[in-house]
Amino acid sequence: MADRPHGVPPTELADDELRGEMTHLHDTRHDTVLGGSEDALQTHTRRMLELEEEFLRRFPAEAAPDRRRTRAGSREEAGQ
Repeated sequence: MADRPHGVPPTELADDELRGEMTHLHDTRHDTVLGGSEDALQTHTRRMLELEEEFLRRFPAEAAPDRRRTRAGSREEAGQ
């Protein structure tokens, strides 16, 4: 059996579809880690990374870390 792609390539998804796909994969991650086969986990991981990379490319401002979650931001907030 030939290896087939899983899902629509992320670059071809509309913004709302990309967000929906990411939500679904994040919702199913726990079950895949705990109960999926090794192949299922590898496929899930590959798809999740593809979607996340596309999200980061399209929405860099949304993916930027909160300043308070960085060392510099934490120090600034603490008055250091």
